[in-house]
Amino acid sequence: MILWDTARRLSLIVRVWRGVVPLPAAMTPAFSDCFFDLDGTLTDSAPGILNGVQLALAHFGLHPPRESLHFFIGPPLLESFARYFPDAPEKARTALRIYREYYRERGMFENSVYPGIRELLRDLRAAGVRAHLATAKPEPFALTIMEHFGLREEVCVLAGAELDGPRHDKTDVLCHALRCAALAPQARPLMIGDRRHDVAGAHAVGLPCAGVLYGYGSREELEGAGADSLCATVAELRGLLLPG
Repeated sequence: MILWDTARRLSLIVRVWRGVVPLPAAMTPAFSDCFFDLDGTLTDSAPGILNGVQLALAHFGLHPPRESLHFFIGPPLLESFARYFPDAPEKARTALRIYREYYRERGMFENSVYPGIRELLRDLRAAGVRAHLATAKPEPFALTIMEHFGLREEVCVLAGAELDGPRHDKTDVLCHALRCAALAPQARPLMIGDRRHDVAGAHAVGLPCAGVLYGYGSREELEGAGADSLCATVAELRGLLLPG
């Protein structure tokens, strides 16, 4: 399912991005619309997420090492809890409810913006690049976090998962974000994220995806998913989005 323009345009975007085709001066910045993931891309949200996960699992007498729980960051949480309760979906739903109660009250604020992200979003807007948020986190939580950190005004579209609806994975969220963004025919969109789900979702709707290595996904994970480019730091991401 390719929602954005044609495969030919996508191929050209990726070739320009990789440097196979030089960027004309008139095309800088390289991308017109940047769709950002939230956890592990804009904010370091691990403390609050892992605290909530540990609390939910402890309800069932489970106490796995904290360092083993990083796979919860990024993918839909119900799917992650189901790994602990493969034959008891009601327990996975209960764990998710306990997690959300904690996260709503405390966890979402046990979080911080990565250094350099505020300035990057501000400078993208100044350069005429539209930034959007596309996260598998429930949209009400994403909105609260963006407002809490003063980032809401830096994005045009804020798209997240539904708490109890069919929109829950990155592909669904990006479909929704693209509809809301109403991209111009000449737009040059890009997804930016830190996990394989970001890459898979972007490619499913026809977008190239830049993987960031300062988040929670490894180089192996992102390369294996087919990320079109990798940025080790926020500074490298800035160089990709605002060349020169």
